[in-house]
Amino acid sequence: MPLPDTGVHFARCLKLLSTLHMASDDTLPDDRRKMMESINRFLQDSVPHNHELGLSVVDLGVAEATMRLPYAEKLVGNPETGVLHGGAVTTLIDAACGISVFMKMARMARIATLDLRIDYLHPAMPGKDLLARAECYKLTRAVAFVRALAHHGDPANPVASAQGTFIIVED
Repeated sequence: MPLPDTGVHFARCLKLLSTLHMASDDTLPDDRRKMMESINRFLQDSVPHNHELGLSVVDLGVAEATMRLPYAEKLVGNPETGVLHGGAVTTLIDAACGISVFMKMARMARIATLDLRIDYLHPAMPGKDLLARAECYKLTRAVAFVRALAHHGDPANPVASAQGTFIIVED
C-alpha cells in the first residue's frame, strides 16, 4: 500500500528530521515551527478524524511529540458532567504516540498501532484543553515502543497514562 499523497506535507519536515540524529544535544533545528506546521497539515489531510477533533502538534523533540485536544461540547461523553469522551482522549494519545515514532525514526514509513494500554486516572476537567506528551523510547527494525501522559498542563497530575507498541511496515 503506497503512502498517501498527503505525505508531501510530512516530507517537508523529513529533511529536518534527518538532521535530528546528527545533533549531539538532542535539540531540534531552528525551524521547529515549520516542522510542526507540516506535521499538522499531514495529520489533518491524511486522518480526517484528527481534523474533526481539532488535534494539533504543539511541541516536538527527537523522540517526542506533544499534542493538544481542544475542549469542545461535541466531544463530551456525559452531558451532565461535561467530561470529555474517553474515545477522544484515546485518539489524542494514539496520535501523539504515532508522531513520537516518526520523530524517533526520522523518516517516513507506514506505522500502525499494535497495542495501546491506557489507564484513566481521573476524568478530564470540563472546559479545559487536554495535552498528551508521548515518547518513543525504543525502536527496533519492526516495532516501536511508546509511553504517554495526558494532562491539563501539569504532567504531575495526569488524566491518563499509556504504554503501547506500533508496527513499522517497510515497503
